[in-house]
Amino acid sequence: MSLLTSIGGIPLYSTVAEALAWAAANNKTGFHTHTYQGQTGYMGGATHGAAASSSQGLNGSNQIINNTTNNNTNNNYNSGY
Repeated sequence: MSLLTSIGGIPLYSTVAEALAWAAANNKTGFHTHTYQGQTGYMGGATHGAAASSSQGLNGSNQIINNTTNNNTNNNYNSGY
């Protein structure tokens, strides 16, 4: 797996497939994106709030600093890679 980083304990991956696998393993659907160091990363869960409600969860605020967030619930996403 290509883990870019973790945001609040939630893994941010370099591929949609990895994000969807994490989502499935944590009873979530879909994925959303963050920009990390100029690269688009994929996080399981249709929103960051949905991802944060996983068993790993977040302590405190769901605020993300220096990242942009985009939502995509299309599980058939084809990045062309």
